[in-house]
Amino acid sequence: MKTRISTRVLLGFLSVLILMPLSTIADEVKQKSDFDYAAFTQVYFEAWKGTQQPNATAQDLENYLSLLTDDIGYQHLPWSDDDSRQPDGKAALRKGMTYYLASHDEYSATLTNSAFGHNVIMIEFDTVAKGTHPDNGKVIQHDNSSFEVLEIENGKVSVIRHYSQ
Repeated sequence: MKTRISTRVLLGFLSVLILMPLSTIADEVKQKSDFDYAAFTQVYFEAWKGTQQPNATAQDLENYLSLLTDDIGYQHLPWSDDDSRQPDGKAALRKGMTYYLASHDEYSATLTNSAFGHNVIMIEFDTVAKGTHPDNGKVIQHDNSSFEVLEIENGKVSVIRHYSQ
């Protein structure tokens, strides 16, 4: 027994198939245009500073990490030149940052410049820090400028490229 599909039903089905991807694209564009880059920049920078303070805690670290994708890519020249996203990127950052957590005796950072564009935020900041290096117990001090480029995906940082003197 043959079943005939009416032209009206077929056209309705095709319309749904065509319009569904267009509405999905429109939703994505709306979400991107609703993202508040300026507010996110401030939240990110304050969370980062929280991880560097002398009294930084595991909760401060988790607050910062909550702004990152699980597969975050992280590049910190000259120590790390690979910015590839890794499935365990956030876990690796957690491990590395936990090792240095609360190693500063003094820390201050000032956001000096920021800009943003399509899914990218640039921040520039000055840092003054003093502390004891956990590897060798030596006192370390630095007063430098840093520059970060943050790639944003679905409201979270997916790649960090950190440059400092």
